[in-house]
Amino acid sequence: MSQNTPMPPNATPGINLRGAVDLSALKNRATSPSTPSAGSPYAVDVNEASFQEFVQLSQKVPVVVSLGSGRSQQSAQINAVLEKLMNDYSGKIALGRVDVDSSPQVAQAFGITAVPTVVALINSQPVPMFEGDLPEAQIREFLDELLKVAASNGVTGNLGGAPDPEAATEPPLPPLHQAARDAIDAGDLEGAEASYEKALAEMPNDAAAKIGLAQVHLMRRAAEINVVQAEDFRTRAAGDRDDLEAALAVADLDVTGGHVEDAFARLVKFIGTHFGPERDTVRVRLLELYDVVGVSDPRVSASRQALARALF
Repeated sequence: MSQNTPMPPNATPGINLRGAVDLSALKNRATSPSTPSAGSPYAVDVNEASFQEFVQLSQKVPVVVSLGSGRSQQSAQINAVLEKLMNDYSGKIALGRVDVDSSPQVAQAFGITAVPTVVALINSQPVPMFEGDLPEAQIREFLDELLKVAASNGVTGNLGGAPDPEAATEPPLPPLHQAARDAIDAGDLEGAEASYEKALAEMPNDAAAKIGLAQVHLMRRAAEINVVQAEDFRTRAAGDRDDLEAALAVADLDVTGGHVEDAFARLVKFIGTHFGPERDTVRVRLLELYDVVGVSDPRVSASRQALARALF
């Protein structure tokens, strides 16, 4: 795979999440219509003015955000594949293409550092996807998993095409799960955490509650890190491999920004070179991030194998 195109200097990487993507810098911009794609009716060009409107669409269907650049051939290639797949999914997923050169604040909201980077949103909440170019079959696997996560969060709409019988019969969320989802939508991450914890107390094997709790934990941690702190953590982690706090923070930042493999590799390496309480702390965090990304994700499977080698 060729090297990804670095972000332009005016798009400073960083995480500023407030339970979702940080759109505070975009709120005062007038909304302008998104430009539809000639390749798919479910794909649009999105800029800083229309991005908030596009985010709202994620309450109906999961949306994929492709952050690329006209300077990157990989960006054009990945968009072509994504447009084809949008047609295959017939309105169950929407695609928004963002040119980071002309819309740097959208890139900042996601904290990306290279293009192309592909992320997703469900109910305005970020879902890690992938970075760089991937084969179509592997991208389809990511999208299939995205639909499963969306369904578990009650997002089962369709933008057009034939009705989806599975969506029509989708059961409502359990009360505590719905309470957690409502709390997230209201920006009450502490309340969402309490609801998921109560669900797990009542049913310890509730996999959906476990995943939801892991996602809320990540959102709460990411919300506490501003751009300056993010840069400081990265500097510390690069200069001191024994800095536990920096290693954990950078791993969180990488997962939130879509650099999942980098996050996993960092924590596995820490586990392989440390012992005692610090090692166990990192192992627990890594397992939680596995839940956030999805246990069926191939990056999780590969990391689990690396973790086994590091432990034994």
